[in-house]
Amino acid sequence: MRISYAVTDTTATLWWDQPEGSPAGARYRAVMSDGTVRETNRTHCMFDGLTPETEYTICVEMNGEEIGRVRVRTGSMPKRLTVTDFGAVGDGKTLNTKALQAALDACGEGEEVFLPAGTYVTGALRLHSDMKVRLEEGAVLQGTDNPEDYLPKIRSRFEGTEMMCYQSLLNLGEMDHAAGPNCRNVLIYGGGTIRGGGQPLALNIIEAEKERLREELAALGDKMKEYENEHTIPGRARGRLINLSNCETIRITGLTLENGASWNVHMLYSRDIVTDHCVFRSEGVWNGDGWDPDSSEDCTLFAAEFHTGDDSVAIKSGKNPEGNEINRPTRNIRVFDCRSEYGLGVAIGSEMSGGVENVKIWDCDLEHSLYGVQIKGTKKRGGYVRNISVRDSVLSRFLCCAVLYNDDGIGSPVPPVFSDMICERVHLTGWARNYWEKDLHAMPGIDLSGFDVPGYEVRNIQFRDCTMGEPASIALSRCRDISLGIMANEETEKTE
Repeated sequence: MRISYAVTDTTATLWWDQPEGSPAGARYRAVMSDGTVRETNRTHCMFDGLTPETEYTICVEMNGEEIGRVRVRTGSMPKRLTVTDFGAVGDGKTLNTKALQAALDACGEGEEVFLPAGTYVTGALRLHSDMKVRLEEGAVLQGTDNPEDYLPKIRSRFEGTEMMCYQSLLNLGEMDHAAGPNCRNVLIYGGGTIRGGGQPLALNIIEAEKERLREELAALGDKMKEYENEHTIPGRARGRLINLSNCETIRITGLTLENGASWNVHMLYSRDIVTDHCVFRSEGVWNGDGWDPDSSEDCTLFAAEFHTGDDSVAIKSGKNPEGNEINRPTRNIRVFDCRSEYGLGVAIGSEMSGGVENVKIWDCDLEHSLYGVQIKGTKKRGGYVRNISVRDSVLSRFLCCAVLYNDDGIGSPVPPVFSDMICERVHLTGWARNYWEKDLHAMPGIDLSGFDVPGYEVRNIQFRDCTMGEPASIALSRCRDISLGIMANEETEKTE
């Protein structure tokens, strides 16, 4: 079994896939060559207090049997560039964009930019390859709510369409769907907070874009009904909190990430992005997603907590027809040991025209989310979602369905194909929060609905050793090859 790891100068963090056939309640033991032991019921652990530039061997066991081992080498102690030495002031008032950017530009390989405790107000910042950024506990990188602080615009993609967007608070890489990575080996870590301009910044950008697009918006006339609301088109220019475009081997760990003007962490045409031990907050932010892999590969999220104004996780791969033509799937996504306290849960789609495959979710608590796990797309999308597994988790619901929103643009000649999914040892409460009022309502714990075109039913979905809350109900329509291994009470209802 492959064991993945990431190191700093004094720590080593390990994670591994849940082994196939592992029993419920499996326990793991990681033994380091110096005799240090970590025991856990999760598929990750961390060793700290290590010696810099030192090699260690770590053996991982499950229920007493070895499942793999890995050799790690800690990094060297980085040279520290403290932002106050570049003129930054953490008083919560001074605009520090120039000083912070000077520190980032000066950071060389093996060095780190360090933010001591304080609140550093800033506009957009750009990072580069082979660097570290550390926020001390009590340090806040605070984005402004002034759109001009995020200019000039950059190439990006929002809701499946490539376009010019305002810069994000932190920007890594340059977008090019025909190319590979151009930004590599960046660590953003510590115990601090990266906080964007939030809904005030979002509204300011929308008003600026409405004015810029006034004639274009007026010319749409009745076609505006194809959009979610009047803010949809101007809102697409909003930046994110952290933008990773054409990036490789990026880790974000230990931080609170909150209040981007739209999504918080967006990885686009990227690979090997790891986010762990972070808290995401964006309640009250429209489109306030937490973590969004978009036409990206080998991305991992674990030990995260979500309080989000939209999807906690949203897995995407472009929108018709552009997403079909670019044809860069999202694949090999891992989400485990995550908890949603508020938000919509884990979504795959609705922008999935380039395809999504090989997504594994386990050890997650999504009880306090509106949708739990939702696979979704419009009839226009084309593309596919396949090979999805959810194990040993608690969900409000499991949905696989067509949606009508974000339906503008030229459609694919065929609908999407949703197939080959498994839920195993999952508890489906059937109770979901009303997103705006935060009350609970009984809803189908399983809701599967395919497209009304022969051959495009939802198909090959298996539920094994799953349980449901009371009153339990299941809604199925336009489905094929559905296996319901559900242990529920006699009141379970099934609607066709």
